[in-house]
Amino acid sequence: MAGRLSWCGTGTKSINVFLKPLTASWGVQRSAGGNAAASVSSGSLRTDTDLPRVTLPKVLYRLFIQGYYNRVHEMQLYEKQLYGGMFTIKGDGRYAVVLNSGKLLEELMRQDDKFPSRGDKLWSEYRDMRDLGYGPASEEGEKWYKLRSVLNKRMLHPKDSVKYENVVNEVVTDFIKRIYHLRKMSSTGDLVPNVSNELYRFSLEGISRIVLETRIGCLENEIPAETQNFINSIAQMFTYTMAVAMLPKWTRNYLPFWGRYISGWDGIFKFACKLIDRKLEDIQKHLDAGQEVKGEYLSYLLANTNMSKKDVYGSVAELLLAGVDTTSNTMMWALYLLSHDPKAQETLYQEVNSIVKGDKIPTAEDLNRMPYLKAVIKETLRIYPVVPINARLLSENDVIIGGHFFPKKTTFLMHHYAMSHDEKIFPEPHIFKPERWLRDGRERPSPFGSIPFGFGVRGCVGKRIAELEMHLALARVIKLFEVKLDPSVGKINALSRTVLVADKTVNFHFLERKHNHLNLI
Repeated sequence: MAGRLSWCGTGTKSINVFLKPLTASWGVQRSAGGNAAASVSSGSLRTDTDLPRVTLPKVLYRLFIQGYYNRVHEMQLYEKQLYGGMFTIKGDGRYAVVLNSGKLLEELMRQDDKFPSRGDKLWSEYRDMRDLGYGPASEEGEKWYKLRSVLNKRMLHPKDSVKYENVVNEVVTDFIKRIYHLRKMSSTGDLVPNVSNELYRFSLEGISRIVLETRIGCLENEIPAETQNFINSIAQMFTYTMAVAMLPKWTRNYLPFWGRYISGWDGIFKFACKLIDRKLEDIQKHLDAGQEVKGEYLSYLLANTNMSKKDVYGSVAELLLAGVDTTSNTMMWALYLLSHDPKAQETLYQEVNSIVKGDKIPTAEDLNRMPYLKAVIKETLRIYPVVPINARLLSENDVIIGGHFFPKKTTFLMHHYAMSHDEKIFPEPHIFKPERWLRDGRERPSPFGSIPFGFGVRGCVGKRIAELEMHLALARVIKLFEVKLDPSVGKINALSRTVLVADKTVNFHFLERKHNHLNLI
């Protein structure tokens, strides 16, 4: 994020893109009266009145009484059984059309606005309070389009993302060294505790090195205090996002959630702005000395674009958030799935080992010859989409979705978890099958059944970078180790904390492979 945000953004907010809670977009109301515009003739078309309707109190009952608050993704499957591929939610001035079908999602995305909108004001509300700039997740309209045009240039195109190969491998190397250190510290000599946390540290270090052009010490034995405060701030913001989005604004003066949410954002921006200011001073020194400004992403934004300092603050903060959760959670779930499927793990190992000979470190070019590696990540994102729900507000035109007419300014909630577990698209949807995605002559799933990085112009700006990080890291880990879940952990379930995370501490045994070569670390 996503985001999340995910990095991703997505039709899905992830590295995606950027990550938002279940009801964040419910505050966007339907146009006054909900009357159909004359530009589309309804004829025999059905309308939202022909769809199953769920009241907001019923949704709240399911969330807080039936216990779906932390299992929103499971509620999607439950509601799909009850209502099918499309239904509406209405109550307390809130209105949304819910999509549970990849086919319906495709219809929606094919009719998207020129400047797609998520209709979410929660992140922008904080920025307005603090007079901060918007980023690729919070900005809307033509301003968003211009911002994305700038951000895309050094990140989204494949040839641009490959430029970060050495940077990513540098961080992967330090992550592997940390795995060895933690193994050595364990009583068994191969156990790495709390792998989710370790992957979070790896992901944050990686995205900071790319976006901020600096290392922030996440992979050191002792994390610098300001970096740890930044990590805590991210966790705090995401933890209270759902409560803030669900509760009426008048509760903010009486309940602690809003204050803690704002405090989390304050910590995020304090850290990001400090590093940006430090880089800006460095650039100014070079300019004053008549020297060329060299650098990667942040240098490009500060020295070669017309972005204001305020907008750079907003964009960089959101890019950091989106990149961390996408990479860390997907990597953890991938290791979990591979540990439960030794055959799949062996297939992956054989592919990596056949391409990456001896003590060679995998490169971006090597990845192009590893279809199974890419399929493992795709299948992981299908089973555990980083952000299980996202929204679209179609504000430009009336639309017809699934034979139903909807006037412009209708909000659609996209239930990505329900879509990616649709057995009509993915037979045996709860089973890990990377081969679904191989281009070997078999029929491949509909691309709209699983869109973890979104679709179209509002797709995740960091998709290429997130994939590069995950592919290079997973290839190196599997090359060096056989990964097994510690038996004491037991079954792991997913919890919805805006993004899908593990419901317990996850410990893995990293069993060193016999052919190990020191140069790989």
